[in-house]
Amino acid sequence: MSIRPRRSVLYMPGSNARALEKARTLPADGVILDLEDAVAPDAKVEARARVVETVKAGGFGPREVAIRINGLDTAWGSDDLDAAAAAAPDAILVPKVQEVEQLVTVGRRLKALGVPETTRVWAMIETPLAILDIKAIALSARDPLTRLQVFVLGTNDLAKETRAALVPGRAPMVAWLSLVVAAARTSGIDVLDGVWNQFQDLDGFKAECAQGAQFGMDGKTLIHPSQIEPCNAAFSPPAAEVERARAIIAAFALPENAGKGVITLDGRMVELLHAEMAKRTVALADAITAKG
Repeated sequence: MSIRPRRSVLYMPGSNARALEKARTLPADGVILDLEDAVAPDAKVEARARVVETVKAGGFGPREVAIRINGLDTAWGSDDLDAAAAAAPDAILVPKVQEVEQLVTVGRRLKALGVPETTRVWAMIETPLAILDIKAIALSARDPLTRLQVFVLGTNDLAKETRAALVPGRAPMVAWLSLVVAAARTSGIDVLDGVWNQFQDLDGFKAECAQGAQFGMDGKTLIHPSQIEPCNAAFSPPAAEVERARAIIAAFALPENAGKGVITLDGRMVELLHAEMAKRTVALADAITAKG
């Protein structure tokens, strides 16, 4: 089982040369070099060129690199997509995805430009229409043309568009967040939680990370480097859980348990489905260790 950890993914403004350079050294699993929200309109063209140059230069090590373009319905979106395609990052993050056709359009463009299949597409889920059509959007990942790999939640925009309050515990959004996770799992899509705005409130941030992990999300998007380490901790399987997972795998591998769907381990009933869950836990733990 091959897993790429996406516990912590940090937004970096594409207009800030110093931030882009710093992105190569931070302990985040991934970075999003942003051409959209973090860049003022009069700086977008310059930021685009800087981000492309940065990605082409490489040096990010094991960090996954995504470029967030502006919406294709904006004055910059089409040129952003072409430029990002030329840079061939790990992923291109498309904002405000609301319908499958948007992903098909992006996929067709990437194919026409001859972009390697290794460049995947991430989709921002940040509008009511996206939530209401999330099943169809998720199922589109089964079409190789879309290259869809990750959902990135835009909880700030969801709050703006729905008028729901952004409160600790996110009670107004629980149903939406759970629905996105459920839809994603139908097609093997990872889910990254939205940002925590009060970056100096680490206790609140840790609580929201824990909630995202409990929802089954794979990681969280971040706005400040100080959030990386607690986020990595929250989305890493605890040592005791990994140890238990290894024990379950070993138990099912014993000759006397061959072909069994249920066994007893340490006085507890363990089913084959628990072994499958254990394999993922171990694979994730091993992938995190391999990153160093």
